[in-house]
Amino acid sequence: MPSKRKQSEGTPSVPELAVPAEFLDQLVKGPMTQGEVDAVCRSLKKAVIERAMGAELSQHLGYAPGEAKPIEQANHRNGTTGKTVFTDDGPVRIEVPRDRAGSFEPQIIPKHERRFTGFDEKIVAMYARGMTVREIQGFLAEMYATEVSPEFISKVTDEVMAEVTAWQSRPLEPMYPVIFFDALRVKIRDDAVVRNKAVYLALGVLPDGGRDVLGIWIEQTEGAKFWLKVFNDLKTRGVNDILIAVVDGLKGLAEAIEVAFPATTVQTCIVHLIRNSLDYASWRDRKAVAVALRPIYAAVSATAAAEALDGFAAGPWGAKYSTIVQSWRRAWEHVIPFFAFPHTAPTEIYTTNVIESLHMQLRKIIKTRGHFPSDEAATKLLWLALRNILAGKVKSTREWKVAMNQFAVMYGDRFTSISA
Repeated sequence: MPSKRKQSEGTPSVPELAVPAEFLDQLVKGPMTQGEVDAVCRSLKKAVIERAMGAELSQHLGYAPGEAKPIEQANHRNGTTGKTVFTDDGPVRIEVPRDRAGSFEPQIIPKHERRFTGFDEKIVAMYARGMTVREIQGFLAEMYATEVSPEFISKVTDEVMAEVTAWQSRPLEPMYPVIFFDALRVKIRDDAVVRNKAVYLALGVLPDGGRDVLGIWIEQTEGAKFWLKVFNDLKTRGVNDILIAVVDGLKGLAEAIEVAFPATTVQTCIVHLIRNSLDYASWRDRKAVAVALRPIYAAVSATAAAEALDGFAAGPWGAKYSTIVQSWRRAWEHVIPFFAFPHTAPTEIYTTNVIESLHMQLRKIIKTRGHFPSDEAATKLLWLALRNILAGKVKSTREWKVAMNQFAVMYGDRFTSISA
């Protein structure tokens, strides 16, 4: 799953420092307002940054201010240059020390860098919650009284694309008991035309019941060719086996998975099949039709379910809505696999409700946007949103403990050799 952005590469965690009471007495003379506290924090940050940069320059030159310059050292200090940096406390004006040779490269805030640790994370966090670039710009102006250009904000958020690329190509588990595949529709500009594109997500269930989003793929049309590309991507990243693929009538998926993972069972989402069936019925008939369909999916076996479907077809609702019967018969091959599991089996085996819940949260985040300027922009926001929503792998449910035993019985070594 997408992970939270780390501190600067190689930066060790720093223990909290004890601040001397005498120092605090100098800073705090009495009750303070929020604005006064912020001003003190900015002043303190400015002083610490400048002192740290001065220490870096001393290390670079080989001598501290006031000390004799080593004979072999031709370089020396050459004043300072003013620079405004953005911090999590707002903009801070600092004086960057210079050397005569121009060879000094500050590490705490590198040359041409105007952001101090924390500020980027604030922008990325706001973007991940669905705020537009203009909204972030307005928020920063209101909270920190600083003007930040849309280009600056876009540059900050664009920097996560390296993380997105690494996440999308990371190694995966060799086997997944269940993978859910589903699509989310978003508007994306393509060749000066805004098109409805499908964003496909794959949510895998690990042998211990934990969950992990395996990838994001954007495509305008779906079909066997597209799905074969997805499955080959999963295989390249280490997936050797998928026991069950739970889908919602995605075009071409069943054909493609037979090529890439021929031993995989394809299970149609029963909840979606019921919903699609009710779409054929008039509003006043839907409740009665839903009741009449229940004996099919609630049957104790595939044989009993087939008899229930025949009974529905011969009854008044089957005669009135023959398209419902046809839709069940067309999907029947991928409807019946879940009947092999006991009724105590978790719903994860035969519905895509888990990934639909994820999609519902994603829709809340992207609903404020008219459209995305590119596939990359859509991928960036969805990845950031997923990182916040899941924040790592979801813990297994109690029901999954029962399912593990059933998988071990039904799939034998395909399950036990990996989960052991």
